[in-house]
Amino acid sequence: MMDRARVLLLIIASAALLVNGFAFAQELPKPPAEQQKANLPNEPAQKSTSAIAPVNEDHERILFVIPAFGVTNNKDAPPMTAKQKLALASRSTFDPFMWVSSGIQAGVSQATNEFPEYGRGGAGFGKRYGAATLDAVNGGFASTAFCIVLKQDPRYFRLGEGSIQERFIYSIKQELSAKSDKGGRQFNWSNVLGLLTSAAISNAYYPQPNRGFGLTMNRFGVGLLWGFAGEWGDEFWPDVKRKLFHGSKGTNPVNSPPGTPP
Repeated sequence: MMDRARVLLLIIASAALLVNGFAFAQELPKPPAEQQKANLPNEPAQKSTSAIAPVNEDHERILFVIPAFGVTNNKDAPPMTAKQKLALASRSTFDPFMWVSSGIQAGVSQATNEFPEYGRGGAGFGKRYGAATLDAVNGGFASTAFCIVLKQDPRYFRLGEGSIQERFIYSIKQELSAKSDKGGRQFNWSNVLGLLTSAAISNAYYPQPNRGFGLTMNRFGVGLLWGFAGEWGDEFWPDVKRKLFHGSKGTNPVNSPPGTPP
């Protein structure tokens, strides 16, 4: 009964977070040129969304399996709508790789007897798998909700040029720096608050010895470190792919126009 109560609490908290995101999200006004096009009688209604950038130009995956749908090579990509941000979060969070990754995490946790309160056997594995899955869902949607409320862009804007050191430092900065929907750069509150919220919600389903402020902050720190590692992959994967798999055939997909296959 306690486990069911914790899961119910988690669902309520997550739902409240998303509802707040919807309630306070406001669609960006159309540029004057787009507004004029929308008022022309001969223009199809679909043209009004022409200024909306694709969520991901190449539908790429790091190491061919890890989704990188939130990466763009277009440094001047138009802002995303609230609907697009939620669609990106859903696509990344519920990608088949996430289910496999959660299973691997649960298997390692079971083998090392992490969270012994979950027990052994199929029941223990199921609880570990559920916790790993909820961690992924909470993390993806919590950050996205804050992106909507604070009007920040959830995408990683790949630099793709310059020295390795410059790009390495750039990728680190992106974990703490976000592009606002108005185009400027600002502190990435969406990422930080999303990680903190996800770590706090996990107290609802983690065993009692793994709860509390200290362990919550520890999970937040681990999530931040994983974020740094993820940004390195987002930045350098095209280079690694060209070197190892000779996929570029003399071209650089990082600097290719949006929509050009790598």
